[in-house]
Amino acid sequence: MIPEERRDAVARALREVFDVEQADDIRNTTGGLSKARVFKIVVRERPYLLRVVVQNGGPAGPGTGDQTHHFACMKLAADAGVGPKVWYTNAEDGVSITDFVPSRFLPRSTALELLPAVLRKVHTLPAYPTARIVKYRELMDQMVRRFHAAGWLPASETADLLELYEGVSAAYSQNESDMVLCHNDLRPENILFDGERAWLVDWEAAFANDRYLDLAIVANFVINNDQEEEAYLREYFGEAAGAYRRARFYLMRQLLHVFCTAFLIQIGAKGKPVAPATGNPDFREYHDRIRAGEIDLGDDERKIEYARVHLNQALLNMRSERCREAITIVSAKS
Repeated sequence: MIPEERRDAVARALREVFDVEQADDIRNTTGGLSKARVFKIVVRERPYLLRVVVQNGGPAGPGTGDQTHHFACMKLAADAGVGPKVWYTNAEDGVSITDFVPSRFLPRSTALELLPAVLRKVHTLPAYPTARIVKYRELMDQMVRRFHAAGWLPASETADLLELYEGVSAAYSQNESDMVLCHNDLRPENILFDGERAWLVDWEAAFANDRYLDLAIVANFVINNDQEEEAYLREYFGEAAGAYRRARFYLMRQLLHVFCTAFLIQIGAKGKPVAPATGNPDFREYHDRIRAGEIDLGDDERKIEYARVHLNQALLNMRSERCREAITIVSAKS
């Protein structure tokens, strides 16, 4: 089950941590976009999570390449109590062992209660645990413009999209005080709930970024209305968010919608034009189904469908009065 080229590295890890040559039980749990192999192992009747990079130093992408930054962020999270305990890491071998968290379904109401405090703790960690620096806003803008120029979706679905996006992007200037260590990939599968606490896993995409990105990603799955938004931001900031913070949060949510559209179409369509839409799934219902595990985003057609969910929400929101007001509020402080 362990890739042959990684068996010696895994054996070294097991000897160092547990003084054994092999686990008592091992089960494959790999999923998602990462090329890394992930296993639930049992040693002396206790479960752990073993992660193995198959092609360490290979082509860029999740689960490949140098794991130094990933492991540094993983250890920071564990020490802060927001990530599982780390028992072993070896960046050269691309192997890590952490506690295994038996995850339960995280109700939306519980997520609203727990996650703002978890994000607040994450955002107080050292923003640059290694030398890795990513200019995320530049990458976001480049991907959106490339998507728009490629014409993968019918023009009737993307009318005014780039103009609306660039209006929001131009208004949303970077605040250095908002640049913190962000997880950047807070999909439901990376948030584990043990019945009492929420744990964040898979820190491979973590780097210094705008705090509102993490807040916006989680908001897609847990916020239904203005009252919940206010409570969510109040819990995160420890006080009423105020008009300016709410405006930045709202604009980041729109930037994220468009970026998700571009990213999902790029990986789902694989460079080919996409047929016109035949339906218009509801944004909240779709995210509830993702949280419940009813939708498998590993399927290319689902990725395209999900891209359209974000696209429709982005166009609706960016044409709204609230968006115009948010642009005015944020622009005034730039």
